[in-house]
Amino acid sequence: MEWLLRRWKELLPGLTTPALQKQYRYRCYHGSPHRAKRLVLSQLFQPLNLPEDSVVGLESKPDDLTCKSQRLMIQAGLIYPSSPGCYYYMPYTVRAMEKLVKVIDQEMQAIGGQKLNMPSLNSAELWRTSGRWDLMGKELFRLADRHSKEYCLGPTHEETIADLIASQGNLSYKQLPLLLYQITRKFRDEPKPRFGLLRSREFYMKDMYTFDTCEEAARQTYSLVCEAYCNVFNSLGFRFVKVQADMGSIGGSMSHEFQLPAGIGEDRLMICSNCSFSANVETINPDQTDCPVCKGKLSETKGIEVGHTFYLGTKYSSVFNVNFHTAQNKPVLAEMGCYGLGITRILAASIEVLSTEDSIRWPTLIAPYQVCLIPPKKGSREEMGAALMDNLYDSIVEAVPQIKGEGVLDDRTHLTIGKRLKDANRLGYPYVIIAGKKVCDNPPEFEVWNQNTGEIMFLTKEGVIELLSKVQVP
Repeated sequence: MEWLLRRWKELLPGLTTPALQKQYRYRCYHGSPHRAKRLVLSQLFQPLNLPEDSVVGLESKPDDLTCKSQRLMIQAGLIYPSSPGCYYYMPYTVRAMEKLVKVIDQEMQAIGGQKLNMPSLNSAELWRTSGRWDLMGKELFRLADRHSKEYCLGPTHEETIADLIASQGNLSYKQLPLLLYQITRKFRDEPKPRFGLLRSREFYMKDMYTFDTCEEAARQTYSLVCEAYCNVFNSLGFRFVKVQADMGSIGGSMSHEFQLPAGIGEDRLMICSNCSFSANVETINPDQTDCPVCKGKLSETKGIEVGHTFYLGTKYSSVFNVNFHTAQNKPVLAEMGCYGLGITRILAASIEVLSTEDSIRWPTLIAPYQVCLIPPKKGSREEMGAALMDNLYDSIVEAVPQIKGEGVLDDRTHLTIGKRLKDANRLGYPYVIIAGKKVCDNPPEFEVWNQNTGEIMFLTKEGVIELLSKVQVP
């Protein structure tokens, strides 16, 4: 810090007193004192009102913007396409994603999950060993380094984790079950990416790989992870179904998908109205109308896949010699499972199933920000309420610790309240607080919009604080 002060003195001879230096340092890093304390919209990088024709060329064709979540996320500036199927994730979206990761971390670690990180660049040799180098076809992003060694960008990591565990030659039965997971960027060479983050070429996924001593233990772990997935979706407030699924290129002997029913969904689901049976149509006769369990009537719906689980058995452990040592010091093949959650797909799917046609609605738990405060327009009759709104912001931060960093003050007071409320609707803050006409009453009352329920309340400062104290933030 001393060298920086000396440099300022050299460049700015007028700033010689400690008081001026402190004031200048504060403004350099934070702007005005109020902006340092309050999170104001004018200082956030959030491109609003993007013209649709400016992004269409990067998406492909105008008529491809038919997915609600894709359209809303682009219009609100939450994502911006860099090339077909690849996106910039803007700060609001990253905040939502980080909150979702916290929710998932809590559930994975509650069942004994340990977090690691594996390379995105996977050796072709590993994929050839498993037989999937040819099986995956053109979906794999393939490349070679300067030494002509072949690689792929990992869409999934069964080979990599199996190779890692196999390298630990002294793995004991006492260390099992082993539940290892990561949350990383994945790659898939989609022939025609569409629907924004619902089917992209680059995406974030949580993938967990488990190792057990026997089939019975592996199936218990399978049930445990599925229960944790249910907890994740329940905490987000989703209506979801767990359906029997096809094993596909990953393989194994048992598989389930977690689906959010939605008209835009690409999966066809058959659900029994009589019992708990549900399945992806890929796993049953597509013409079947009776439930194979209870003979009840099957009804068809569409869904967005947001999670997928596989019981792998020894499919990969036998190929890569993933052994553990028993109490008798005998090497035995580990039983494996793998479990995926689409992080960015969950974000888009939540917008798809919860939002209106022109306004984003987030699950409250993962909303980028919980509260937007809208002071009066400059020069309006209610302008005196601006100071009251500043005071409310400060009081909320002091009285409700979990809301610290979760409230945005829309300081664009040159705009009408209506215009700013429209932007707030578009971005999906769960709560919007407006200093409207009643802010001039005695006592002052603020107009509070609960965006997820549509309820509008008029509350005093104390009432607002009491309301927000009930908000849960991960």
